[in-house]
Amino acid sequence: MLYYLFEYLDKTMDIPGAGVFQYITFRSALALILSLMISTIYGKKIITFLRNQQVGETVRELGLEGQTQKAGTPTMGGLIIIIATLIPVLLLTKLNNIYIILLVVTTLWMGTIGFIDDYIKIFKKDKQGLKGIFKVVGQVGLGLVVGSVLYFNPNVTVRERSSTPISFNQTENVIKETPAEIKSTVTTIPFTKNNELDYAKIIEWTGDGYENWAWLVFIPIVIFIITAVSNGANLTDGIDGLAAGTSAISVLALGIFAFVSGNVILSSYLNIMYIPNSGEMTVFISAFVGALIGFLWYNSFPATVFMGDTGSLTIGGIIAVLAISVRKEMLLPVLCAIFFAENLSVILQVSYFKYTKKRFGEGRRIFLMSPLHHHYQKKGYHESKIVTRFWIVAILLAIVSIVTLKLR
Repeated sequence: MLYYLFEYLDKTMDIPGAGVFQYITFRSALALILSLMISTIYGKKIITFLRNQQVGETVRELGLEGQTQKAGTPTMGGLIIIIATLIPVLLLTKLNNIYIILLVVTTLWMGTIGFIDDYIKIFKKDKQGLKGIFKVVGQVGLGLVVGSVLYFNPNVTVRERSSTPISFNQTENVIKETPAEIKSTVTTIPFTKNNELDYAKIIEWTGDGYENWAWLVFIPIVIFIITAVSNGANLTDGIDGLAAGTSAISVLALGIFAFVSGNVILSSYLNIMYIPNSGEMTVFISAFVGALIGFLWYNSFPATVFMGDTGSLTIGGIIAVLAISVRKEMLLPVLCAIFFAENLSVILQVSYFKYTKKRFGEGRRIFLMSPLHHHYQKKGYHESKIVTRFWIVAILLAIVSIVTLKLR
């Protein structure tokens, strides 16, 4: 909204300084500051409101140190993240940008699913919350929407690396070339020299016209990524500050990808895919990172609020959509390796327990407890040490991911 106001003032009244809102860097910095202020200043009021409404965490007895002291801590703190993200986004972004629209829809969609889950746990006294099938249906539904928009919307394009001649300069006696912007299902493969893959090529064996059916491959992949990452973020949210901190680091790395991919000069210099209009996501990412850091003010050990599924599912959904939008989804196993490790630990634990129970008559475990962070708690590590070390790993993974811009 402020973007359009200052654009109008700049064009009609030529007010000095009004044109600064045209710069993504300025609006990103402003979004970061604004979201930090909202999450830290008004976050306390939201926590007080949640406490007054008796929206407290019900803790299951798992035999973990310090667990019982957390009973009654306000949950649904993900509302702080959502509010502190959306207000700067609505004020400072180009609201007609297709990527911003998708991210706002993702935030509200996943936030609603998480809110319903938390509501059932707290007010209906059902520790299981929303049934897993309904969560999956919600995630699949979002994947269908995001995948369909990214595939069919004409404003989602990439610029060809091979240029198309458009004019002849008689003075210089050369052909000037301007790359064409095309619809494409191409994505980036990290750590490879020829680092692009077109999903349409997967069904090339079907014959001529296979490009028209590429959505049959692309949309299911989008659904899988959104479901996997959102569940990974949900499982990571188990101890104070873990999910918010690691997510902020991953999102910051995605912000760098969005900025360089949406900048024609930087993308050309780095020889990476130029994605028109994607740079606007940098403003959203800045607001999101500010909200996560502000939330950590209250969520760091000892936490005075938990994000609940309202926050964790939203975080995972946003990260997935960001990665897909900047064509870096194949980098997620590296960038979000902590999410995948948490997911994998649960899958291995449950599968091995069922297998050994069927084969030997009693279930056996790989880890002392899953998800993975609980395994280290069982080994006697304090949760602050676990969180800090997970943050360090997340920083290293983010650096490796950013280095892939030139490491091929």
